[in-house]
Amino acid sequence: MPVTDPIADMLTRIRNAVRIKEDEVRVSSSKIVVSIAETLKKEGFIHDFSIAKNEKIAVQNDVMIKLKYGRGGEPAITRIDRVSKPGRRVYRKKEELKPVLRGLGILVLSTPKGVLSDREARDANVGGEVLCQVE
Repeated sequence: MPVTDPIADMLTRIRNAVRIKEDEVRVSSSKIVVSIAETLKKEGFIHDFSIAKNEKIAVQNDVMIKLKYGRGGEPAITRIDRVSKPGRRVYRKKEELKPVLRGLGILVLSTPKGVLSDREARDANVGGEVLCQVE
């Protein structure tokens, strides 16, 4: 079944998998989903991700995301929320990008230089659409 908002679908699947302490989660693949997964990996919120074939739909690939947990079993991702939605886009200028939770969390932005975390966007001196917030 086609998904109207692949980013929200990805975040919901990750949120649900973290709640039941799954090691992996399978998400429908798209360019933006892969870019967000790369950003989460760079920032240390997930172990790794890979592209896998979908058994049900031959032309569709999936992204397998390996979630990260601490020694006591606490998840690296405690909260993950969609900020900019299809009905209401949220943009931030480079001057408006402040650290999330004093640097413990990130904003994932879609910028002219690609999908970046708020740290990378401040370093690149660009703003953009705020896709999600991860804590």
